[in-house]
Amino acid sequence: MKKLVRLLAAAGLALGAATAFAQKPLEVIVFAGGGNWPIFVAQDKGLFTANNLAVKVTATPNSVFQITGLMDGKFDIGMSTFDNVVAYAEGQGETNLSTPSDIIAIMGGLSSALRFVVSPEIKTYADLRGKLLGVDAATTGYALAMYKMLAMNGLSMQDYQLDRVGGTAFRVQALMQGKVAGTMINSPLEILPESRGFRRLGDVLQTFGAYQAISGVARRSWAEKNEDRLIGYIKSYVAAVDWLYDPANRSEAAAIYQKNIPNSTRETAERAWEVMLSGKEGFQRRAKIDQDGVRSVVQIRSEFGTPKKQLGDSSRYVDERWYEKALR
Repeated sequence: MKKLVRLLAAAGLALGAATAFAQKPLEVIVFAGGGNWPIFVAQDKGLFTANNLAVKVTATPNSVFQITGLMDGKFDIGMSTFDNVVAYAEGQGETNLSTPSDIIAIMGGLSSALRFVVSPEIKTYADLRGKLLGVDAATTGYALAMYKMLAMNGLSMQDYQLDRVGGTAFRVQALMQGKVAGTMINSPLEILPESRGFRRLGDVLQTFGAYQAISGVARRSWAEKNEDRLIGYIKSYVAAVDWLYDPANRSEAAAIYQKNIPNSTRETAERAWEVMLSGKEGFQRRAKIDQDGVRSVVQIRSEFGTPKKQLGDSSRYVDERWYEKALR
């Protein structure tokens, strides 16, 4: 009987894997870097396969490519800055879309964990006057959090210049090559430049509180037609976050990080674990969206978004129906 049970279980797993890889892969578009650690884990530990999913991950060069790709149906799910959801919903995006955006946040990802990092010679905010700062897009994403931080420290948008460099990994590269004097970096990508003498002038959490940085996003129209696949993705991602938060898995988690992050060392992987999994910021437990962080994003966009709008109810940018079903 036990042998029969084992055989049936094995057959079930094999059938699940066959089903997953027979269907069209779920196309997921992300920003490169250690912020994708839960996805690395879900792939490595077979969590996607366990939920009958084949997942193809694409790294985006910038937010415009990501958002237009989602809207055009080239990608199904994105791990994107929550501000992008709000910006394009309000017609304040970096580019014009052919149809109105119906992209919504469907789960959390990264809370706060944004660092404003500058060249070693920059000692104060005042030293940034006249300098070139790196952004992904000038009107969306972490750029607005940077504008807020600079404004709180005496610098208006006329006091510095901007270079649209691309996603965080590209901005880190530009910073370390001396092409820009500073940029906003989401963890754990600040570890490398800071290890080489680049200076952190500020943290979002300490400067203005909770901030919903990265969220899982999708077109509402796609989500409603692909509920089972979306729920499977959320289940897999949540299971991966739970696994990462278990201290017993720390050593294996570091190995998975090293395998997926080029030129990373055991030391940087361990440091990434400390940054992302041991404090009030980093990967959101159970991938739960932080409503205080959502409101912070909306408030900052009300101050710095263009064209100028006073935004109100933040619930229109979030739909947790599928998240709630995934956790049942």
